[in-house]
Amino acid sequence: MKIDHTTELNISDFSDLALEAGFTYAAPLAMDALVFRPEVRSMCAADRCRSYGKSWSCPPAAGTLEYAAEKAGRYSRGIIVQTVGDLKDDFDMEAIRSIADKHASCFDTLVRQVRMLRPDCLPMGAGTCRRCRRCTYPDRPCRHPDRLWPSMEAYGLLVSDVCTRSGLSYNYGSGTMSFTSCILID
Repeated sequence: MKIDHTTELNISDFSDLALEAGFTYAAPLAMDALVFRPEVRSMCAADRCRSYGKSWSCPPAAGTLEYAAEKAGRYSRGIIVQTVGDLKDDFDMEAIRSIADKHASCFDTLVRQVRMLRPDCLPMGAGTCRRCRRCTYPDRPCRHPDRLWPSMEAYGLLVSDVCTRSGLSYNYGSGTMSFTSCILID
C-alpha cells in the first residue's frame, strides 16, 4: 500500500498496514471498549508476570488509571491487532515465545509506519517491554523512550473485553495462543 503523510486515511487503511506488517487479524478499535479498570491494575499488582515495579512499561511507571484515561481520551479512533499461533500443548513455551516475538516484531514495524503518518499516535503493546535484558526502572531513564509503550493491561484494559467489543475473538480455541495490541490514532 502506498501512503504518504498527505494522504487522508480511514481506519481500514491502518488495518491494511497492520495485515501487511504480518498480523493475523486487524480491526477498527471500539473506542467505547476502552474502560480503565482498577481490577485489571490489581491483577498487575499481584505480579504474576514478575514485571510490576520492574519496567517502565508497567505499573506503577505506566502512570495512574486517570492518566491512562486522560491520555487515551485525546483519540477518536484506533486499530486493534492480533497475532495468533498454534501450540503443541498448553505448556509449549517455545511456541508461546515464538508467537510473542513475532507479535512484538510486527508491532514494532506497525508503530514505525503509523508514526510516520500520525506521529502522535498512542501504541499499547502486549505484556511488558522486553527490549533490554534488564530494564533501567526505577534507577535510570529508559534506554529506548521512543520505543516505549505501555501494555493494554498496564493501562487497566481488560483485553478480552476490548477484543470482543471490537469484533475480534480473544480465544481461538484449544491449541492456540493469541497476543493483542492496539494503536490509538487521530
